[in-house]
Amino acid sequence: MGYIFIFLVGFGLAVTGGVTIIAYMNFLPAGLSWADYFIFISGRIECYFLLVGLVIMAFVLYRYPN
Repeated sequence: MGYIFIFLVGFGLAVTGGVTIIAYMNFLPAGLSWADYFIFISGRIECYFLLVGLVIMAFVLYRYPN
């Protein structure tokens, strides 16, 4: 049961980070270049939730007992 809970926490973080990155893409039509966009999202902590969530999910899938 604990593995499922940790996996779902990782999934939630990954979804939150992915949606945030996609939402910040709305700045591109406003005149930001791709380089400016990547510099902007690299400074936002909520964009790192995608990576953290993927790492947590990978860890749980690797460690899940069969």
